[in-house]
Amino acid sequence: MKTTAVFEHIQNWLQDYLSNAKAKGFVVGVSGGIDSALTSTLCAHTKAPVLCLEMPIHQGENQVSRASEHIDWLQSKFPNVSRIEIQLTDLYDEFIDLIPEASDKDRQNLALANTRARFRMSTLYYFAGLNNYLVAGTGNKVEDFGVGFYTKYGDGGVDLSPIADLLKTEVYELAASLGVQKSILEAPPTDGLWGDHRTDEDQIGASYPELEWAMQMHKENKVISDFEGREREVFEIYTRFHNANKHKMLPIPVCEIPEEFK
Repeated sequence: MKTTAVFEHIQNWLQDYLSNAKAKGFVVGVSGGIDSALTSTLCAHTKAPVLCLEMPIHQGENQVSRASEHIDWLQSKFPNVSRIEIQLTDLYDEFIDLIPEASDKDRQNLALANTRARFRMSTLYYFAGLNNYLVAGTGNKVEDFGVGFYTKYGDGGVDLSPIADLLKTEVYELAASLGVQKSILEAPPTDGLWGDHRTDEDQIGASYPELEWAMQMHKENKVISDFEGREREVFEIYTRFHNANKHKMLPIPVCEIPEEFK
């Protein structure tokens, strides 16, 4: 990948979008992961105001420290970067106290994990509205258009997506070229929604390089019977996630009323 050309292209795109939207800056949720680190860095380079939000909910200490170190680094380089930490743990715990116990614990735990992301989305939009900022999304191409590995109306609820056409390996490459800290570059990717140490690979069953391969095979109209062994397993995983999460990746279905009924 031509990292300099990609960087400059994203910079121009961000600045043009900001200008056309007549907004003043960007707000980014910084989690301690590679995607939010790259997105916040790209936004900071525009020289427009960038508000970095830390929004821990029973977050692992290493995730919190990586996020804080990254924002420290940004602020040391860019005077346009500010930060706010909003502790959402009490809000989340109060919500749990309000809702009834569910008989299906697995489905309830998944619903609660997604609730964390939706609390964060609401917080991002509060500060975006307060400051006339745009919410910058942190999703990459594999997550957003391959396996749909994000929360609908959670981390999928954004105004613009500067890195959504970059594969995860390309995200790492561009982040490294911009000086993102080693601890983030080496940390196993995680959505941080479960309050434990499970990684994205633990949840999906395949690594991002494997998913990128499967995404390319899917684009080439390959089918499961074309593969065997680990390749077949990965392609099945990709296909299962892709099909199950199409509701996230396609426009909201609209029931169109025939003209003769109006």
